[in-house]
Amino acid sequence: MPSNEDLKKKLFASVDALLDEEPQLPPPAERARLREAAGMTQLRLAKALETTEQTVKNWENGRSSPRPPRLEAYQRLLEGWAARYPKAAAAVPEAAPPAAHGAPAVAPAPAPQPEPVPQTFTGPTAPEAEAAAPVKAPLAQAAPERPAARPTSSSRRPATRKAAKPAVDPRFPHGPLAVLDGDGSAYGVGGIVLDCPATTVVELVEWTLRESGLGAAKLNRYGKDSDPLIVLTAAAAVKLGLPERLEGHEQRRSLRLPEDHPVVKQVAKAKWQLTQRGFGPWARIYRKAQGRERQCVQLAILSWDALDERSWPGVCEMEPADIARVLGVYATRVITPRGSTAVSGLELMTALRPPTKAVQDPETGNWVSGYNAGSLGTEPMDPAPPEATPEHPVVVNSGWTGGFLNEEAYQWVRSVETLSDEECTLPFAVGLDLNTAFLAAAARLVVGLSAPDHFHAPKFNPKIPGSWLADLSHIELDPRLPSPFTPDGSRPTGPAWYQTHTLAYAQELGHDVHPIEAYLRRETGAYLDPWHDRLKTAYVDTLADMGVTKDLSDVEFLAAMEQHKQKDPALAAVLSAIKATVKGGVGKLRERPQGKHYKEGETWPALSRPTWRPDIRAAVISKARVNMHRKLNNMAKMTGLYPLAVLSDCVVYPSPGESPLDFLPYAASGKPQPGAFRLGPTPGLAKLEGVQTMLWAVDLMEKGLNPARHIKGGDAVLDEGE
Repeated sequence: MPSNEDLKKKLFASVDALLDEEPQLPPPAERARLREAAGMTQLRLAKALETTEQTVKNWENGRSSPRPPRLEAYQRLLEGWAARYPKAAAAVPEAAPPAAHGAPAVAPAPAPQPEPVPQTFTGPTAPEAEAAAPVKAPLAQAAPERPAARPTSSSRRPATRKAAKPAVDPRFPHGPLAVLDGDGSAYGVGGIVLDCPATTVVELVEWTLRESGLGAAKLNRYGKDSDPLIVLTAAAAVKLGLPERLEGHEQRRSLRLPEDHPVVKQVAKAKWQLTQRGFGPWARIYRKAQGRERQCVQLAILSWDALDERSWPGVCEMEPADIARVLGVYATRVITPRGSTAVSGLELMTALRPPTKAVQDPETGNWVSGYNAGSLGTEPMDPAPPEATPEHPVVVNSGWTGGFLNEEAYQWVRSVETLSDEECTLPFAVGLDLNTAFLAAAARLVVGLSAPDHFHAPKFNPKIPGSWLADLSHIELDPRLPSPFTPDGSRPTGPAWYQTHTLAYAQELGHDVHPIEAYLRRETGAYLDPWHDRLKTAYVDTLADMGVTKDLSDVEFLAAMEQHKQKDPALAAVLSAIKATVKGGVGKLRERPQGKHYKEGETWPALSRPTWRPDIRAAVISKARVNMHRKLNNMAKMTGLYPLAVLSDCVVYPSPGESPLDFLPYAASGKPQPGAFRLGPTPGLAKLEGVQTMLWAVDLMEKGLNPARHIKGGDAVLDEGE
């Protein structure tokens, strides 16, 4: 038994050790808040600490932390700012985010506080007012109590496994969403079940806002909270007066209730509104905000195909509690679903980079809505003619005939004439698939934030995002590899438009680049960085929950990947939705017109979005294709192996065995060689896509078919992004 004196010495030693530890910094978001409260730019702070602006950005987004001696200096500065600008005094009312197209305008009323409150108006909007306080009953009497959550045990159908509970926002104690069944049971995240007494859609909306405790906090301090989502099973839809299915339309996106349907009339009679897309598989029902309280609920009707089977495999056949688990994990790790995974991917970009924030007018002292640096702003931007699509008004009205960017994913099959006898005698064709290749390409991707400017005979600069007209047809490359300059892998035949990354790669390969003209953007930024970070974390964490972790050896990784989908079908559906969110979100950046009545030269709804940015889409795909070619080239140098075919992020190699371990390059130490394809669970690393015989692959190649499209078996077709 230690004496009191011994214990005292031990405790003093422990305390001294704590005092000697490196100083602790506030969270990254607080670091940024303090700097902005002091009116300090990142560049000026970087100069004061004798470092780079990018390093300061990394400190403020959590990518890295300073090391001594800058650590102590940075902490001293932050402590000084914290004393001057404490949180309570520095809290600034935030501007309303950008408006949704076509719905009524909303201007949030001031909150009762001594600070001046911004009166923002950002144009036509659906219910976009900030929800800074819990939803309250609109009547004078006390708000009704929220129903107590009851567990899914006893007679309720339980989810097979509960997702890890995130930190609970006191305004939204029951999570972001619920799945409503026909018996009035609303299944939420974490296995809870709420009693919903609603028998009409109007009652459901009012119950959701007043009593359910559903919703999710904003993802960025300048953003907005997510509206609660209620997912209706077929039985719930019928109970609320909705048809079990909608029929009579050729395209799923056209599904909606007619305006004279009783439910639509009920909604209008109760002074609720629908957005322009009407009452379809994803319906948004709202009123104008009262003060700072949002009044908006989103409905998703399962039997109307709200959840696409390709993105959410098997989810519609699950029990309501398991559907809630799948959607809840996705909502917690990505975003509360707001439509298709493509729509959610695009919405996530805006949620993480809101276009506006509250700024103080130096002349009047009033708080107004101002541009949030690094975002795409609130106004749509016309592309340069070569970045647009042939039917775009910019092209049709100008009579543009100068060609277009053709930055697309690979669809290349090697000529059978280039196969050697040694390759043909190898027994297997093995397909490798790069994990979320577009997401990997979005990391630290600098894109244009301003309108394009036209230049003639510019000097090429690989750091400036834009579109360049150049002739790369003189470049001679190995015919056993696809050209890095064209999606089909063929050699360019003359001048063509290229995105910056494509020309930069030509320089990297040792070739001179002399652009003829260019459309370049002066203001730039890594717009997609927070989008990349959130989706990467969601992807890696979901795989880890399925037993595929980053610490596995390559042998263990391949074994884990064989079983991961069977281990937990619910998480497999989440993983599929995350991947679809990446590709669909990138595809939405250049959404084409839809409908048989469209005529060239007319605008279409997507053009009203600031996120209609085909140049950003081209940058992502160009970088992904260049990344793929760089690996193909390094593989050839390290192993002498050449691919048989490439399709988007899948490549097929001839192999002496059925495993990637039989042909991937490893050092003598057993570690993978850098620069080539590597196995692993993170974006940009590879996994096994499928194995077939070499005879099978050659037979497809002779027919002009792509083995990468079918290597998985079952006549699989890869999703190529749009």
